[in-house]
Amino acid sequence: MDDLVKRGGLYYKQFTDVPFTGKVTGIEQGSIKDGKRDGAWIAYRENGQLYLKSYWKNFKQEGDWIGYYENGQFWFKTNYKNGKPEGASVFYHKNGQLGSKGNWKNGEQEGAWIAYRENGTVDKEKTGTFKNGKKISD
Repeated sequence: MDDLVKRGGLYYKQFTDVPFTGKVTGIEQGSIKDGKRDGAWIAYRENGQLYLKSYWKNFKQEGDWIGYYENGQFWFKTNYKNGKPEGASVFYHKNGQLGSKGNWKNGEQEGAWIAYRENGTVDKEKTGTFKNGKKISD
């Protein structure tokens, strides 16, 4: 990735104007096709700890995205469809406590969501029933 530059949303090899195609290694690993991320990607933190597993299709987020904190603790799992969150998501705090869980529809919160503070108490402002991303009831 260090040998690539991003211009206009596309990746190029330094000092060229042809969009890059090939494999990328290093702190971020995956494939680029015609200047766009394509397929499975893995990203690591500076300390070598796994940070993110992701998938790209047609230059958009697709499938399961799974993130981890610096200490290796599970952070989140969210599914994407055509670049937008879709389906079930779960998020955790750094201390391992459940942060929130719920569903997405076309990139918007949908249905029942529950959110917790790091101390385990319910966060009432972020908990409730959602429709098209708007809270409609507690």
